[in-house]
This record gives sequence, C-alpha cells and structure tokens, in this order.
Amino acid sequence: MKTGVVDVGGGFRGIYACGVLDYCLDQKIRFDLGIGVSAGSANLASFLAGQRGRNFTFYTEYGLRKQYASVGNFLRKRSFIDMDYVYGTLSNRDGENPLDYAALRDNPMDFLVVATDAVTGDATYFGKRDIRQDDYDVFKASSSIPFVCQPYFVNGTPYYDGALGDPVPVEKAFACGCDRVVLLLTKPENVIRTSEQDEKLAARIRGKYPRAAENLRQRANRYNVGVALAQEYARQGKALIVAPDDTCGVRTLSRKADDMKRLYAKGYADGKKIKAFLS
Repeated sequence: MKTGVVDVGGGFRGIYACGVLDYCLDQKIRFDLGIGVSAGSANLASFLAGQRGRNFTFYTEYGLRKQYASVGNFLRKRSFIDMDYVYGTLSNRDGENPLDYAALRDNPMDFLVVATDAVTGDATYFGKRDIRQDDYDVFKASSSIPFVCQPYFVNGTPYYDGALGDPVPVEKAFACGCDRVVLLLTKPENVIRTSEQDEKLAARIRGKYPRAAENLRQRANRYNVGVALAQEYARQGKALIVAPDDTCGVRTLSRKADDMKRLYAKGYADGKKIKAFLS
C-alpha cells in the first residue's frame, strides 16, 4: 500500500499544514511520496528532514522580519518575499536554521516539488535529484507568486508558483503509483475559490508571460476542480482531505503571529485524522 501526502501551500496559511506534519513526526507517521506546492514544498522538506518545529519558526518568527517579506524588498528587488533570504541565508548549512539536507536526501520517501514554467505555463515536477546542499532553487521557484515576486530562474528557465500549473496535484500522486492520498488544504474544504485577485495579478504579467498569466486566470477553477476530484476519491476511501474549519484570520501574505499560532494548533489537532485514516 503506497501512501502519498500532498501539501498545496497557501503562503502563511501553510502553517496549518505545518501543524499537521509536526503531528505526523511526533506520531512517527510516514508516507511513501510527498508532493509540495509553493509553501507546501518547504513544509515537506522539513518533514522529510525530520526537523519538527522548523517551519513553525519560519512562519511565526522569521516571517515577521522585513528581510523575509516587505514592501522594501518589492521596491528593491521587485519581489515582496526575498526567496534567497528564506531558502539561502536562513536555510543554508551556515544559516540561522539550516535545512538538514543529508536527512532529506537519505529519507526513502519520494519527494516532488511543483513549479510552473513561466514561458510555457506547464507544471514542472522537480525531484530530489534537483535539490543539493545549499541549492534550494526549486523551493524558490515553487513559491514565487506572480507579480508579488519575480519569477525564479532554475537552469536558465523562469518559474512561477506551482499552483499555476497544478494547484491540487492529487492526480499526480495517483499517477506516481499511490494507492491512497492525504491532501492538506489550507482553506476550509468547502470554500470555493474565486479568480478576482488572480485576474488582477495576471494582468500584470500578461505582457511578458502570457501563458503563465492565462494559467493564473484559471487557477481558481482548477483548484476547485481538484478539490472536487479529491472529494470523490475520499468517498471511495482512497483519499483523506485534511483542512481547517477556519483560517483564524490568516491570509496568503498576512503575518500576525498569534493568528498563525492558532492556525498551527488547528493543524496539529487535525493531524489525528491521518492516524485514523492510515490505521
């Protein structure tokens, strides 16, 4: 029985899934495959590395720093979130909170990081072979929200947030041979996403990256379809959807530590659903 976990990300709302995964580490719950989108890729990286609590610190402490995310970053670098600070300065072996790359590499769990080719609009699934010590560019690429951040280049190709290419990669998990999948959402399961904000951001990048812009316009609909498909799998007993009943006021780019801590606690408590599902 091959079991996968999919973390769809969601900016600072990702602290919910961080709580779920910390529960899994505490309970020694393991998966055979992890697929991370945007912030979900960072969550799963720490999970594979066995670094319980690491992402909690990134969300509630480092995320409040202006070096991490700020208007100043946007004015200087055209990126609200400084990916090099998050996945370089803080995460490298000599950083403040290094990712245990060796543990990630040696974990038998397979790992895919979803990013979107800014030119073609296609989803790219990076694997462990694309991650090396102090070379975490695939996480930067997967988390680069259009216009809010510049696309991040990997091997000469510009990439945007993985959610443009495959916002809910449950089908990808089954295509990789999973028999059952745990899907981690950071919005309530029955919330229907709308495209109003995406339309505005798409207009900002359409001139240079028209295909990525079109995918951004379609993201909400593709997310809704992906969740509906996961719900059908859940009815068949092949999937479990773990989602918060409320986001505690946390939004994609909001940074209120107390709100994030409450959302983390919800995630940790909801992790119990996974133990029951896998038993």
